[in-house]
Amino acid sequence: MNRTSPLPVAAVFVERPSGQLVEDAVFRKITWRIMPMILIAYVFAFLDRINIGYAQLQMKQDLAFSDAVYGLGAGLFFVTYLLFEVPSNLLLEKIGARMTFLRIMVLWGFASAATAFVSAPWQFYGIRLLLGIFEAGFFPGIILYLTYWYPSQRRGRVTGLFLFGMPITGVLGGPLSGTIMSGMEGIGGMHGWQWLFLVEGLPTVLIGVLLYRLLPNKPAGAPWLNDTEKALVQSVLDADHCGDVKPAHHGRLSAALADPKTYVLAFVYFCCACAVYTLTFWLPTMIKGLGIAPIATIGWYTAVPYIFGALGVLVISRSSDRFKERRWHVGGTLVLGAAALASTSFLGTAIVPVMVLLCVAAFFIFGGGSLFWSIPPTYLGREAAAAGIAVISSLGILGGFASPTLIGWIKSVTGSIQMGLLALTALVICGGLTILLGLPKSAVRVGTTDDAGAH
Repeated sequence: MNRTSPLPVAAVFVERPSGQLVEDAVFRKITWRIMPMILIAYVFAFLDRINIGYAQLQMKQDLAFSDAVYGLGAGLFFVTYLLFEVPSNLLLEKIGARMTFLRIMVLWGFASAATAFVSAPWQFYGIRLLLGIFEAGFFPGIILYLTYWYPSQRRGRVTGLFLFGMPITGVLGGPLSGTIMSGMEGIGGMHGWQWLFLVEGLPTVLIGVLLYRLLPNKPAGAPWLNDTEKALVQSVLDADHCGDVKPAHHGRLSAALADPKTYVLAFVYFCCACAVYTLTFWLPTMIKGLGIAPIATIGWYTAVPYIFGALGVLVISRSSDRFKERRWHVGGTLVLGAAALASTSFLGTAIVPVMVLLCVAAFFIFGGGSLFWSIPPTYLGREAAAAGIAVISSLGILGGFASPTLIGWIKSVTGSIQMGLLALTALVICGGLTILLGLPKSAVRVGTTDDAGAH
């Protein structure tokens, strides 16, 4: 057998039970080689998203920012993020993942650190807009990058592993942010929130350099895969996409924009983003509202829901791969999570029941939200993935602008977060129903019974 020919290799590994074990071993090898660096990078990315939630506990008072100013500034990030996300993902296909991640992480690391020096609302708005420009393309770029390495039946669990960085960042980021803000207050004549942005922003630059040095662009360029392993991976990916429609290169973006399913998925992701960023941006404030004043203590309390969020990512993605089902695992869990989050507003300052509901909310919101991203690459196919994923992410990420801005405005007007949480719940229920009713089961390919061993 010619070991460089993909088709004979694929036949051997599909037909022989021992071949399945070899295939599993190859993909485990890939996972151990690329996923730790991707996970670390996303931890720093999400830390940059949530540290503004901790910083506002001090900076609003120091800079005389209202809840509305904070909510608008937190949300403006997503406006420029939307505008630059599609071009970034299309550029990734031309210059490769390594150069793309280097560019993104170096620029956003410096911009995040520069937030330490804002002193007026317009400066806060400006740096948040710049941060959106620089960070645009990182998340959809990683989702696209994973399609270069994993077939659809393996993508649920590996996407969950990547997005495991969200709750893990919450577990680590809460205590870390609280400790930095309380422990470094006044050092060098700077406030604790200023040190927060510096200490958590600058290491991102180094992570970007490490990604450039350690991550291959595609399996064919991986020095730690031999020729047979490269052929196996390529044959599995080719078989996974053998029925895909392949649009012309210049028509990928227009095809994605013309496909109604793109907007169905974008709306669902919008609802996911609303739920996730409501929880992440406002969790420290909700904990403070329970009568917990010390910032370091607030950081430790916020870690608890994120622990359950981490469990949700692992459990729900594993369950989805096991049962070969995506829609109910995404739609149903998002509704349950949003309902639990809204229910906290009816319990006043009762710490134990509120914390229990926050843990339930985090479990389902992070679990369902992370699993969502196993659906678009599968439905869109390999050729349309770059443009389609970026369009869905760009439109849907507006939920990250809408939820903190809306809830911040409602809280400023009413003095309570309750009405904002109820509005969020209604929206997420619509998103859950949309994925169940608007996306046919046939559009979500999760593998056949022949693939069971691959899970």
